[in-house]
Parts: sequence; structure tokens; C-alpha cells
Amino acid sequence: MQASFEDMGTPLREVAFVVVDLETTGGAAGAHAITEIGAVRVRGGTVEEEFSTLVDPGRAIPAQITVLTGITNAMVAGAPSVGEALVSFLEWARWSEADTVLVAHNARFDVGHLRRASRELALPWREPTVLDTLALARRTWGRSDVPNHRLGTLASFVGSPTRPTHRALDDARATVDVLHAALQVLAPQGVTHLEDLATATDPVPARRRVKSRMADGLPTGPGVYRFLSRTEQVLYVGSAVNLRRRVRSYFTAAEKRPTIARMLETAVGVRVIETATEIEARVRELRLIAELNPPANRRSRTPQHRPWVRLADAPEPHLVTTTALASDDVLSAVGPFPSRSAAREAIRAAESVLRLRAWDGRALKSPIAGGTSADTGTAMRALSGEVDLVAVPVLRRVEELAARERYEEAGAWTARLRSLLLGASRAERVRPLLTCPHLIAARRRDGGGWELVAVRWGRLAGSMTTPAGADPRPAVDALRATAQVVERPQRVGMGAGVDETLLLADWVLDAGARLVEVADCGNEDGSGCAVLSWPIGAAARHRRVLDSGP
Repeated sequence: MQASFEDMGTPLREVAFVVVDLETTGGAAGAHAITEIGAVRVRGGTVEEEFSTLVDPGRAIPAQITVLTGITNAMVAGAPSVGEALVSFLEWARWSEADTVLVAHNARFDVGHLRRASRELALPWREPTVLDTLALARRTWGRSDVPNHRLGTLASFVGSPTRPTHRALDDARATVDVLHAALQVLAPQGVTHLEDLATATDPVPARRRVKSRMADGLPTGPGVYRFLSRTEQVLYVGSAVNLRRRVRSYFTAAEKRPTIARMLETAVGVRVIETATEIEARVRELRLIAELNPPANRRSRTPQHRPWVRLADAPEPHLVTTTALASDDVLSAVGPFPSRSAAREAIRAAESVLRLRAWDGRALKSPIAGGTSADTGTAMRALSGEVDLVAVPVLRRVEELAARERYEEAGAWTARLRSLLLGASRAERVRPLLTCPHLIAARRRDGGGWELVAVRWGRLAGSMTTPAGADPRPAVDALRATAQVVERPQRVGMGAGVDETLLLADWVLDAGARLVEVADCGNEDGSGCAVLSWPIGAAARHRRVLDSGP
């Protein structure tokens, strides 16, 4: 599929600007207000075409408007009706084309009249990309340059040979000169491409906007980007579907994060790694953040230290947190949790039902000696996917507390249960990948063809795409043969950070994904491998609790 102009980054010299001006009866926007339409199509600084027509508004033109514009009732008698004139103009303007921008001085007025009249007359209206030269001029020249930003003042300031006369074509011609002059001033500040126009009037410091040139020449496909300091230190790592567009966006008003703003002040360059797929880019981003520890990235840089909750060994079994979960234990543990405090809250919820430790109604005490096999069996089932064994009794307790108007306690138990359910939900998502030696999954691409990924023991081992219409089977064979060899890790997080596995699980779980092939788990009895069908787990059934609270 052909990439859009927005994705490619269209230089302004290739953009078609349709500069329009209207004269009206002076009333509110509507079908019976327009008296003249004038427009100029320019590209690369050259006038390609002009459009001009008087319009019969279907009503008398007020005397004060005639004094201002010079357009009389006699002049519009016999002129095209508003509907006829609009049809001609819309066909001429062709702003539905991807590289066309509608320009007007005080665009709200002119575009508002065009939009309202088209809708009242049931004419097709497609919202154009609009550039307002009034806002652009205010961004370009301050009061120290010009006393005001009226079209006549600006035309004189930029040396336009056309004097605005309140006639549509003359005013459109003058607007063209103002447009070109403003873009010439803003070009050194980074306003050089079509996508820059969306934020050209935003209050972005010039020293930041000029750095948008870092994006020039970058690829337009997926990948990872790294902002670098003058000493080559990696300041920030990110991933993108379109590297050029994403890097350029950092130098617009859309970027409001203070930490990133400070980083951009220091950054002097960008280095990128192209990837075959978006999911590979996102995985590489996670790995680079963990490896390089960039100062401006806020997400977890040590995902391997996320705690899990598991059952401690005999002689006195009880629930404990661990950041070193053995791979063999992943089927009977919940997590990972965002913090140890969240894991401890989950343990409080579970222990209040399982009673593996002494419980005084407020706090957990020492493990109970001589716990029965039934106690530990229930705990293992709860940790292995049957979290209802805990969730249902805790929810019943919450309802009882709420009925007795003990809302603070009810809220505390709801928060503890939410921590447990979130941990159980994550475990349900990652177990199938962490226990699978090899799988290949596929998703259709928007433009045709397939996106393929190979996952081994929860780690991305390779990815590739196929062209539209091509048989994907040779690509599957190639991916299987070239994918990274991954040995089963001794503990969770060694082969791949759990954030990576969660990301891959979401990709494979997507409604549009298909499992192409799955390797056997390697054990004759089938043990040690979670079912790869991802049935709806017990944690997911408690969506109301999962979605409540922060």
C-alpha cells in the first residue's frame, strides 16, 4: 500500500496551497451571505491557477458593505447562485487531495462561511487541512515588527505588489505573499514539511523547533530512536511506527512533558534502528532502556526485579514474595507486581482466606505449624489460576462491610483484592509464553500481507513481514530457521524481561492474531506447559474490581 503523504513527510515546496478569500453580505455564515469568491492555487512559490467569481447571495447587499467592498446589487444580478458558485469552487479547489492545504487570513471566517453554506445546500463537504495566515503571522512577527496583523498591514510589510481592496481575488493574492514570507521566516525554525503546519502556530521555542531537522532523512518505517547528547550519551529511547514522523513530533507543542523538554534542550542528534515490525521496535525499546538506563525514560528500568507471590516450602507453608522465581514455579505463582507493597497487599487478601498464617483480624502473624495438605492444596490452586477461591470470599466480605456502612474497611479490602487480581491477570497472560519453547504467530497488515513473530520461552526471537498477495508459508519457514536460539532460562526474567513477555502476550492475544505453529513442551506427560488457547481466566472475570480505582 502506498504510504500517505503524512507518513512520508511532504516538503512544503511540494504542497498545493489553495489560498481563498470571501466577500459577504456581512451577516452570519449561511447559504445567502457570500457575494464573491477569489482563490489562488500555489505550489513551490509559483502560482498555478486562479479562481474568481461574483455570487448572487439571493438577498440585497447592505449599503455599508457596498461602500466597503464596492460590490453592488447590480454587479451580482445575473451572477451564479451560491450553490452554483460553491460547486464550481469545490471542484476547482480539490482539497481532498493529500498534499493540498486550504489557506485564509482569519480562516475561521472564510472556512466557516464555506462550510455552513455547503451544508445548508446539501453539497458534499470534506474537512480540509486549514492554515490560518493570521495565526501564522502572529507566530512569525511580533508587535516590534508590525503594529497589527491586519492583511493590509502585513501585505505592505512583506512588500506584496498586491494591495488588499476587500475584493476577493486581490485579497487572496495578497494573502499568498504573506504566506510565502511567513514560511520563509519559519523555515530555519523547522517548519519545512506538511506535517509541521499542524503546529506551526503553536508557541514552541525557536531553539527547540529548529532541532526538528534531526528528523530529516530518517526512515518512515518502524524502529527505535535514541536521542543523544553532545558526548554521545543516550538521553532517551523510544519506539515508533514511523520514525521520521515520531521524532519530528517532539519539536511541536504536542510535546508537553517537562522531563522531555529538558532532554530536548540537551539533545544534539538522533540515532535509529530500523525494525521489520512495530512489535520488534517496542521490544527493542524495552531492552535498550534496561541496558542503557537513559535519564529521561521514566518506565521501569529493572523489570527483572519485579516481585511475584508464591507458596514457600514446607515445613510451614505460607505465601512469600520473590524476585527470583524459578521457571518451574511459574505455573503456581502470581505476578509480576509493580512493587513489593502491591505484592504484600495481594498476600493479605489471599492469606485472609487461606489462613496459612495466624490471623488476628488485622495483621498476619507467624506461619501456622502443621498446616494440612488441604490448606496448601487450596493455596496452590488459587495461585495456579483458580483465584476465585480467594476472590469470592473477599468480595463477600466487602459486601458485608459495605452493608454495615464500614466503607473505609470495605475500600481497603477492595484495594487488596485488586492487587491480587492484577497479579493473577498478568500471570494468566504470561504463563503460556514463559512455558513454550517456540511459537510463531501472525497478524494481517493493514495494507495486505502478514506480520510474523517468533517467540521462544517468552522472548522475541525474530519477526518479519510478507508482501501483499504473497504466500506466507516460505516466510514462516525462513523465520523458524533464522529466529534466535533461546535456551530455557532457569528463572523468570533471565531470558526476557517480563515486560517484554507481557507485550508479546498482548500481541498474540489480539483478536486479529493467529497461532501458526506451536512446539511441544518437551515433557512426555505434557506437564510444564500452559495451554496456549488463553481461556478467560478467573482474574479476568472480576473485571469490575480490576477496573476500579487507580
